[in-house]
Amino acid sequence: MAPLARGYRRAPAPVRPRRPRPTGRLRRTLLAALVTAAVAVPVAGAARPAEVPAPAPAGVTRLTSAEPTALAGELAARYAAGREELRAAERTADTYGARRRAASLRAMAAPGRTFLSFDGRDGGRSVEVLGDLARAERIAVLVPGSDTGLDSYGRFRAGATALQETLRRESGARTAVVAWLGYRTPATGSAASLTPGRAEQAAPALRSFVEELSAVRPGARITLLGHSYGSVVCALAAAGLPVAAVVLFGSPGTGFDTAAGLRTSAAVWAGRAAEDWVGEVPHLRVPLPLGTELGFGTDPVDPAFGARRFAAGDGGHSDYLVPGSVPLRNLARIVDGQEPDRA
Repeated sequence: MAPLARGYRRAPAPVRPRRPRPTGRLRRTLLAALVTAAVAVPVAGAARPAEVPAPAPAGVTRLTSAEPTALAGELAARYAAGREELRAAERTADTYGARRRAASLRAMAAPGRTFLSFDGRDGGRSVEVLGDLARAERIAVLVPGSDTGLDSYGRFRAGATALQETLRRESGARTAVVAWLGYRTPATGSAASLTPGRAEQAAPALRSFVEELSAVRPGARITLLGHSYGSVVCALAAAGLPVAAVVLFGSPGTGFDTAAGLRTSAAVWAGRAAEDWVGEVPHLRVPLPLGTELGFGTDPVDPAFGARRFAAGDGGHSDYLVPGSVPLRNLARIVDGQEPDRA
């Protein structure tokens, strides 16, 4: 290439005009479009995941007695029925060749386990009791978040067990923990985990269960605890429920702008661990087609939300119920009616 002639100056590169940054509304619109494009085609074009079949449950009789001895009899009948439902589902799963599901159900049906209800269809539903529910003075209803199901039930139960053991050790009252897997939880990162649809389906069942529980244990202090997506379920169910506290931990949001939006007289607590990835989730609510929304709005640990904040330690998203941990100790204190360490 010939050298440039002396005195010749290269023409300056053209200055490209700076693109204006999108406004807040435009950013939300773009985000909605991206998420919709990412999930709509796979969801619409792919078949649903294969389900392990299970027999339809016989149905349960609603608890009615508030007298502890009579209630204990009702509970014993419900527990026996739940064990039979589990065994029937285990046999079906084994025949189907679903070895992992059969093994999980076999463990759930072990002697000493007490299930108020069980339904193995559509991903599975179960309500397990840890402790003496007929005489409990402190009752924790624990609602799990994404990726909790029958095949991974042991992990959920381990957390409920840790909470019950902590309460039994540190509370002077009789306690029980109810592990409420009463809905089909979404998979982390799926379309269902980004929208309130599953929570809206689950909330009426949770409300009905807590109302039934309150009717037969009217003097007990009941606390509703929701982890991750389970906090969305608890928030939607909370209005007017006879509970002392609603606890949101590892929450992506609730679908409400403030704690007052839950329309509950209960104390609303929120906590998030320092290494919990859910803290990076954008706290937006963006309208989507078909009448639903993307995201869950205000961060529950944001002072603007108005919840009481408890210290949740330095762990990650799955570490809130680790035995001996800061968040587990504080969750137990809230259930017991004590003041937790504040964040």
